Amino acid sequence: MGICSYAQSVSLQGKVIDKSGLPVIGATVKIKDTNKGATAGADGTFTLSYEGTATLVATAIGFNPAEVTVSNQSSITITMSENQEELSEVVVTALGVKREKRVLTYSAQEVQGATLVEAKEPNIVNALSGKVPGVQITSASGTPGSSSRIVIRGATSFFGNNQALIVVDGVPINNDETGNLTMGPGTNRLADIDPGIIENISVLKGAAATALYGSAGARGVLMITTKSGRGNVDKKPVVTVSQDISFETPWFPEVQEKYAQGERGIYYNGEDQKTSSSWGPLMDTLMIDGQKAKKYNQLKDFFRTGVTSNSTISVTGGNGSSDYLMSYSYLNQTGTVPETDYKRHALFAKYNTKILKNLNSVFQLNYSSSNNNRQPEGYTLESPIWTIYTAPISWNPQPYLNPDGTQRVFRYSRNNPYWALDNIHNGARVNRFIPVITLSYNPLSWLTITERMGADIYTEQDKYTEAIGSVSNPTGKIIEQNINFRQFNHDFMINANKTWGDFNVNLLLGNNVFSTYSQYQRATGTGLSVAGFDNIGQASNISYSENHYQSRKVGFYAQSNIDYKRTLVLSLTGRFDQSSVLAEDKNSYPYGSVAGGFIFSELLSPSLSNVLSFGKVRVSYAVVGNDGVEPYQLNTPFQKPDGLPGIGAITFPYQGQSGYLLSQTLGNVNLRNEQLNEFEVGLETSLFGNRIALEASYFDRKTRNGIIPGVAIAPSTGYTGTTVNSAEMSNKGIEVLLNAKPVVGKHFSWDFSFNFSHIRNEVLAIYGDMEQLGNGFTSIVVGQPYGVIMGSSFKRNEQGQLMIDEAGLPFSDGSVNNIGNITPDWMAGLTNTLRYNQLALSFQFDMKKGGDIQNNVDGYGYFYGTPKVTENREDRVVEGISVVDGKENTISVSGQDYYRRLNAVTEAVIQDGTYIKLRTVSLSYNFGKALLPRSFLKSASFVVTGRNLWIYSPHFTGGDPETSPFGSGNGSQGIYSFSTPTSRSINFSLKASF
Repeated sequence: MGICSYAQSVSLQGKVIDKSGLPVIGATVKIKDTNKGATAGADGTFTLSYEGTATLVATAIGFNPAEVTVSNQSSITITMSENQEELSEVVVTALGVKREKRVLTYSAQEVQGATLVEAKEPNIVNALSGKVPGVQITSASGTPGSSSRIVIRGATSFFGNNQALIVVDGVPINNDETGNLTMGPGTNRLADIDPGIIENISVLKGAAATALYGSAGARGVLMITTKSGRGNVDKKPVVTVSQDISFETPWFPEVQEKYAQGERGIYYNGEDQKTSSSWGPLMDTLMIDGQKAKKYNQLKDFFRTGVTSNSTISVTGGNGSSDYLMSYSYLNQTGTVPETDYKRHALFAKYNTKILKNLNSVFQLNYSSSNNNRQPEGYTLESPIWTIYTAPISWNPQPYLNPDGTQRVFRYSRNNPYWALDNIHNGARVNRFIPVITLSYNPLSWLTITERMGADIYTEQDKYTEAIGSVSNPTGKIIEQNINFRQFNHDFMINANKTWGDFNVNLLLGNNVFSTYSQYQRATGTGLSVAGFDNIGQASNISYSENHYQSRKVGFYAQSNIDYKRTLVLSLTGRFDQSSVLAEDKNSYPYGSVAGGFIFSELLSPSLSNVLSFGKVRVSYAVVGNDGVEPYQLNTPFQKPDGLPGIGAITFPYQGQSGYLLSQTLGNVNLRNEQLNEFEVGLETSLFGNRIALEASYFDRKTRNGIIPGVAIAPSTGYTGTTVNSAEMSNKGIEVLLNAKPVVGKHFSWDFSFNFSHIRNEVLAIYGDMEQLGNGFTSIVVGQPYGVIMGSSFKRNEQGQLMIDEAGLPFSDGSVNNIGNITPDWMAGLTNTLRYNQLALSFQFDMKKGGDIQNNVDGYGYFYGTPKVTENREDRVVEGISVVDGKENTISVSGQDYYRRLNAVTEAVIQDGTYIKLRTVSLSYNFGKALLPRSFLKSASFVVTGRNLWIYSPHFTGGDPETSPFGSGNGSQGIYSFSTPTSRSINFSLKASF
C-alpha cells in the first residue's frame, strides 16, 4: 500500500519590528532561495504564503539581515537589529553618485520625497522652504504657476544666474522663468516636474560638493532622484492612486475700512466726480440720496477661494532582473483672482532592467503639458490688483460698463478691475520632454562604467491680449511669443572602488558634453480693428523679432576619495572645462577642490562610543569656474534701429530697405570665467545611539573676476557700455542642523529638527573706482551687502532728529541714500513630528530675521489714503526740529498732508521683513494591513494639511513678506507691490495602494 502526502499552502500574517518594537517600514521578507517575497507596510505587517516549512530572510537598510524558520505557522513577528555601519546615511552626490554621508568631506543635506509631498505645494521649490540651512526660497506671488527663487549660500554673481542648478537623475535641466508677457512673475520651469515622482532631493551647497558639475555648480545643486519600481519585489503590479484637494484664501494687506472716496473730507461719487483718493468723509456718517451709504469690501468681493485638485495614479512592478514605474498626475489649480488658473498633465515612466548579468540599463521619460492663465501684476496700468487694492470702499465697481459701452471707472488712467478680468489675458502653453538613458557596465566587481544621455526639450506658446477700450492701450494690443528650447547632456564615467588593507580607494574619471539652444520669436500688434477677434493679423501695426542663442561646453573631470581605517578621508577633485561663450584664448579653465575628514569617533573607547556614536571634523578648499554670461558677448552685433536714432535725417526702413546699426554695447573679446574660491569647515556628531545628531558648517567664499554686462564706459568710445571681468564679492556664513528623537517607543515617537543659517554678504569691488551699480529695484554698492535699497530719506540733524519744514512736515534731504538691505540677518526652520501607532502629527515653523522690504502698496497708498494706518486722520504735530527757528516743531498738520508727505520719501515705506510662519501642519492616519485584513488594499492613508495658516510679521503691513511680485530675477527682490497675495490653505488627501 502506498502513502501519498501533499503540502498545504499556509497564509502567513507577519510583522517586522526593531528591538524597540517599532515597525520596520519597507522591510523586504523573502522565502530563502526563491524569488517569492513581500514588503512590510507602514505598520510593519506583511502577508506571505508558503508550503510546509520555509526559511524567511528579512532585509532592510540600516538593519542586519534576519533569518527565521516557519513550519505551518500562520503568524510571526520578526525582530531586526540595527547595523551601525549601515546606519550611515547614503546620499546622492554630484553626477548622481551615491556615497555614505559619513565619509563626505562637505555639507550635503537630503530631503525625502515623502516630506516634499507632505507640504502639498504644486511647485517643488516651495516645498523646500525652511527645511535646509543656507537655502533661501522666495515665492513670487499667489498666482497659480508663479515662479519661486532658490538661492544657496547667497548670491555668487552680480547679474548672472544665482539660483541653484537643478539636476534630475544626474542630468541638468532648465529652470528659467518664462510665460509672462507683461509685468509680474512668470513660471520657473521646475514647476513642470510632479513632486509625487521624487524619491529624495540632495542639496549640495559648497563648492567642494559641486565642483564636478562644472560652471553651473558654483551656485549650489539640487540633486533630484526620482522613484523607481525597485521596492516592489512581488511580480504582481501594485497600483497606487491618490487624490488631493485644497482650498486657498488670500493674505491681504492691511487697508482702511472707515473713509469714503474724496478729498479733504469731501465725498466724490466716482461717477461724475472722479479721484484716486479715499480721503473723503467717514462712511458711518455718509448719506447718499437720503440713505446710509453702502460699504464695499473691495478685496473680499474681488478675490475668491482658490481650489487646487491633484489626481495621481501610478503602477509599479518587477522581478529579480527588471522593474518599472509609471505615473500620471493631473494638477488643476484655480487662483484666488478670477480668470487665473494653472493646469498640468505630467506623465513619468522608468524602466530598469539587467540586459546582461553585468550590464544594467535605465530608460525614463518625464513629459508634462501645462496651461497657465494669469493677469498682469505690479504697478502696471493694466493690473487689476493695483486698482482693487486702492479702490474706495464707497464705490460699487459693478457693472463695469456704462450704458454707452465704455468702462465705468472711479478714477482716470486705470481700468475697472472687473473689466480687466474679462478683457485682458496672459496665457502660456508648455510641452516638455525630459528623456534619460543610463547604461551601467560592471566588467569587474570593483569597476563600473556608466554612460548617461539626457535631454531637456520644451516648446512654449505665450499670448497676451488687451481688448479695445483699455485705458492703457485704447486701440487694443496683442503679443505672441514662441520659445523653442533644447538642452543635451552626455556623461561618460569610469568609477573604481578598491580596498587594499586599511585603505579604501574610490576613483572617478569622466567626460561631459553639454549644449543648449534657445529660440525666441515675438510679435506685437497694436491698433486692433475687430473687437473680440484675438488674431494678431488684424492689427494695424505689427512688429516682429527673433533671437536665438547657442552655447556648448565640454568638460573632463576626476575625483579620488581615499578612506583610511574609516577614520581619515581625503578627497581630491579636478575639472577642466572649455566654454564657447568665453574668449577663444581664455575659454579653457581648470579648477578643483581638496577636502579632508577626520572621523574621531572611531578612536573612542566603547564607553564613550555609547554616548558619542559618531563624530567627524571636515575641512575643504575649492576653486570653481563659472561662465556666467549670455552667448555672443564677445562680439559687437548689428541690430535693427527700431527705437534707436537713425543716421542723420535718415530713419529705417529707408525706401523700403532695412538698415542695421552697431549695438551700443561693445563686445569684449577678452572675457574669461568668473572664479569662486571657498573654504569650508564642519563638524558632524551623533549622540546616544543616533538619538541626537548635530551638523555645523562655516564657509567663506569669494567671487573674483565676476562678469558684469553693460558697464558704462566713456562716451568717447562711441559706445554706452561693455561687459567686463571685474566684480568681487564675498559670502561668509554658518549653518547648523540639529535632529533629535526625544521619544522612541513602541507606540509613540517624537522626531525634532531645527536648522539655522546666518550669511554675511559684502560687495568688494565693481569696476575700477565705480562705487555703485543699479540692479533692478535694488543696487550693488561697494562695502555693502548685495542688494541694498537706494532712495530718498528724511532730512535729519546730527542727533538723528527729523527736520521739519515751514509747513510742519518732514522732508527729503534731496539725495539718494542707502535706506535698506534685502539680505536677512538669519533664517531658521523648526519641524516636529509626533507618531502614535498609525496616527502622525507634524508641524513646521519657518523663520526669517531682517531683510528689508520696500512696501509699495503702502507707498502709493499713503497718497490714496488706503493703508490701515491712515484711519488715524486727526491733526497732529510731527515730532522734530523746525528749520525755521531750530526749536521743537509746534505746527499742526492734517493726517492727509502728513501721509502724502510720507508718499514722497522712500524711507517711509521701508519695512523690516522679519517673520515667523507656521509653514505646514499635517495630520495623517495610515490604515495598515492589520486594520484591513480582508481588503484588497495593501495600504491606505488620509492626510489633512494646512499651509501658511499663521504669519507673524510685526513690522510689515502687507499680507505676506515672502513675495517678489516681479519674478525671481536678481533685481526683482525686496519689493512688495500689488501682486496676487499668497494664500493660507487646507488640503485633504486620500491615498491607497492595491
